[in-house]
Amino acid sequence: MKDKPITMADFRAFKGQRKLAMITAYDYTSARIADEAGVDCILVGDSLGMVMLGREDTVSVTLDEMIHHCKAVKRGVRNAFLVADMPFMTYETTCRDALENAARLFRESGVRAVKLEGGMAILPQVRALVDAGIPVMGHIGLTPQRIAQLGGFKVQGKLAEAAIHILEEAMQLEKAGCFAIVLEAVPAPLAEAATKALRIPTIGIGAGSGCDGQVLVLHDMLGLYQDFTPRFVKQYAQLGAAMKQAVREYVSEVRDGSFPTDAHSFAMAPQEIEKVHAFLAEQNVRENEQE
Repeated sequence: MKDKPITMADFRAFKGQRKLAMITAYDYTSARIADEAGVDCILVGDSLGMVMLGREDTVSVTLDEMIHHCKAVKRGVRNAFLVADMPFMTYETTCRDALENAARLFRESGVRAVKLEGGMAILPQVRALVDAGIPVMGHIGLTPQRIAQLGGFKVQGKLAEAAIHILEEAMQLEKAGCFAIVLEAVPAPLAEAATKALRIPTIGIGAGSGCDGQVLVLHDMLGLYQDFTPRFVKQYAQLGAAMKQAVREYVSEVRDGSFPTDAHSFAMAPQEIEKVHAFLAEQNVRENEQE
């Protein structure tokens, strides 16, 4: 059976038909595992700044770093729809900057869409990218690139005025041409209302079950990233603890000499070993004669 890559048209057609499963990954191995497991969409998120590079936030991630990781992920993906975050300050300034940077990310990495954080302020950039043929996924609610402005990782839209503003942003992003919108850290009733109001899919992360799909960071759901675990993350495995234990066992066996065994080593024919020993013996004789 031939692979059938998911397209943007498929992505939109899933709304109301079945839920979308999306994973954030940053490297070939993780992407291949997620793709073979059947995820619909893989996001190369700028959260790589924290998860892969050990930084405190996402805002320092560069376009070059995004391209580097996207290229690695692309090699592991056969079926999932591949989306990449546009890094902080690569699209906010002008439409021209947004076009040039998105075009470079698109051409050099092979992703099929880009994700932009923000609402009303970036509508011109969304329109410009869509008009140029670059699919755009929106992202509103908690927007990590603006964490300094938001005052931390806090739930957005808890009061009616703020909730209505988020709904208005979602509707305007749809009109501007977004094919889907990520809703992050917003109350479940607000996310459900937005999902019903929009004709495009909503992808929730900390937004309840009423969205058209869900996204989690692979390293979070597998228990690999242990610096911080958001409340909305369900850990489906504790691979970080398992990996740590495995490394401990390796260190112990190396130190006590129980690894490697013959099963992990390569043999030589006896006659070949004799030749090696003869060579070493000859070398010893020569060294003794020189002394």
